[in-house]
Amino acid sequence: MRSWSKPREQGLGLIGLLFILLLMAGVGLLTMRIVPSVTEYYTIKKAIVVAKDMGTTPNEIRSSFDKQAQVDYIEAIQGKDLLIARSEQGLEVGFSYEKRIRLVGPASLVIDYRGATLPLVWE
Repeated sequence: MRSWSKPREQGLGLIGLLFILLLMAGVGLLTMRIVPSVTEYYTIKKAIVVAKDMGTTPNEIRSSFDKQAQVDYIEAIQGKDLLIARSEQGLEVGFSYEKRIRLVGPASLVIDYRGATLPLVWE
């Protein structure tokens, strides 16, 4: 006598689908909040290179960065926040700042940004 067993169903259940969709929505929202901050960071890195090339003194570099910041909508730092040091190649420009991104309720994400025209100067 043969016993017929019900074939076991395979696949994704409704609760599994909802969990995956909720997880994807959370990752998407987090990404949407982080991308503008990362974009601004790369804009600042480009702006300090331009400011370094345009100025020969620390004040000229800061002024040039402020002008570049107005054009590129940089709000995280200003020219006065730049770190300027002398090296064998001339003046090197660096920056360091912290960006706080509110998530939900009291929770927030803090990202420390740091960059320089010559990274070895600031390490």
